Amino acid sequence: MRLAVIVPVLDEAEQIESCLAALADLRQRGAKVIVVDGGSGDATVRLAAPLCDRVIAAPRGRALQMNAGARCEQARSADVLLFLHADVRLPREADRLIFRALGNRRACWGRFDVKLQGRSFGLPLIGSLMNLRSRATGICTGDQAIFVEQGAFLAMEGFAPIALMEDVEFCRRARRLSAPVALSPPVVVSARRWEQAGLARTVLQMWWLRLAYFMGADPQQLAQRYRNAR
Repeated sequence: MRLAVIVPVLDEAEQIESCLAALADLRQRGAKVIVVDGGSGDATVRLAAPLCDRVIAAPRGRALQMNAGARCEQARSADVLLFLHADVRLPREADRLIFRALGNRRACWGRFDVKLQGRSFGLPLIGSLMNLRSRATGICTGDQAIFVEQGAFLAMEGFAPIALMEDVEFCRRARRLSAPVALSPPVVVSARRWEQAGLARTVLQMWWLRLAYFMGADPQQLAQRYRNAR
């Protein structure tokens, strides 16, 4: 099986090199890494170019960027697509874990558990609750490195072009195809933004945003409120 890793970025010069360097072993085993820039004003594109298979430009917005990455030539030749945030690090041999899980089950998509990396003592509890929530509901977030078989992604016509909650919306539709595979070797997620905003404030904000979305709020308005609150 062949894997394509799609990394949507916007002004990630601070960490794009470490993100892509961590994918070097996957590339040596044949994975393609596609960086999709949403209009960075810093050095993200220049720093990313030597460390990936392709950098492409797309309109700003994770859903639009991830769809654009999935449409490029390097991704179309892959059997499995993995969508990775720049502040997330995959476990060792993530490609083999994915292939084994999808090959041995009827599932066509899945995600990883998370481990939040930072100094705050509450992070292990928050990470554990995120994992429990995802296992109970089949709903995950982009931080959990969603992966999906190419055929399933095409059948779903990719991510909905919405400004926020594109990951949650994607999971709701993907569950109609199969239950997700939940891989327990965790991805490591930087908690830098959580700690800057405050753990309690961030948790409450995310709960409110999800509740508002499930109650029918406009994702564009939610995205605007989210940006204003940061």
